Amino acid sequence: MISISKLYCGLSGESDHLRYSADSSFGPIVVYNCTARCNLNCLHCYSSSGTDSCNDQLSTAQAKQLLRQISDIYCPVVLFSGGEPMLRDDLFGLLGEAKRLGLRTVISSNGTLIDAIAAKKLARAGVSYVGISIDGDQKFHDSFRRTSGCFKAAIRGIENCKKAGIKTGLRFTIIRANADQVPAVFDVAASAGVRRICFYHLIRSGRAKALDEQVLTPKQTRLVLDVIIDKTADFARRGLIDEVLTVDNHADGPYLLTRMKAENNPRYNEAQKLLLTNGGNQIGEKIICVGWTGNVYPDQFWRNYSLGNVKEKTLQAVWRNSGDLVLNKLRNKSRFADARCLCCRWFALCKGNYRFLGDSAEDRYWLNEPACYLIDEEITK
Repeated sequence: MISISKLYCGLSGESDHLRYSADSSFGPIVVYNCTARCNLNCLHCYSSSGTDSCNDQLSTAQAKQLLRQISDIYCPVVLFSGGEPMLRDDLFGLLGEAKRLGLRTVISSNGTLIDAIAAKKLARAGVSYVGISIDGDQKFHDSFRRTSGCFKAAIRGIENCKKAGIKTGLRFTIIRANADQVPAVFDVAASAGVRRICFYHLIRSGRAKALDEQVLTPKQTRLVLDVIIDKTADFARRGLIDEVLTVDNHADGPYLLTRMKAENNPRYNEAQKLLLTNGGNQIGEKIICVGWTGNVYPDQFWRNYSLGNVKEKTLQAVWRNSGDLVLNKLRNKSRFADARCLCCRWFALCKGNYRFLGDSAEDRYWLNEPACYLIDEEITK
């Protein structure tokens, strides 16, 4: 994650101690895709979730055992995702177990199923944050999610979380069709009293594999980043926002620095230092994902290559398997990244978006996904 609000505006965020610390005492953030079920049918769903249940998902006992294993690797935060996590029947029991273990829990949801009662139960279970997905204004959101009324339901979910005392934020995935909706998302946040927004770059996995035509061009990506930066600065000046982050494309860091340099931004040196401390792309290093069947992936956007399954071995054993070809490459990016990345002046603070999207671990399937959008003049040493 690239914190535009902190790097560009100097605002402090709740997770800065994880994002910009050299402390190695904590383990990876764990994303637990706890269910394959979802009540919506979004075009960009990375997990291809739908109405059908998965017969092979982890049982309650197995999921609780997983949570104990997550605690064993000193995980700083567990993200319950899906599918739609609110559709997992034993969700509150799992959250209660996580609370008993001292794990910090957050939830990624479409928001439509969080009524007042559910919000209070989430609060009692110790959930510290709920991220709710919004794709643009009401008309676009309902159309893109192919469900009439889901925008209003999501806003009600936000309101219910806030009333229950749970910090709430917006999640927005950038595609060509909604690139012009970025200002609308800031407006939605302001009207709902939400002070955190995460902007995700599209990754073509799950149903999003079919969205090649929705991938932004480098020029379009730069324009969107400029809008995000400008709106963040405006909202920060007006006291309307606490945190704005971009996710999944670490070229955002160098792009932001390049802009700050051109503007003689006094925070340039501090921003560069923070990005170097963060270390760029940390897939398979500071983040790991467990799917609903127990398969372990380097992050939540991988579904084509499992590092192992927690039904067969512990999460710690999977995590420490340095002999795995994929983990080995992810943890030694300076040896395996592509030539353009390796000669880039920003490599130490970006590490590329080194992602494996093929069906075997052969080299030709390793790509920068999402792609770097920096021009050659910006990366030359």
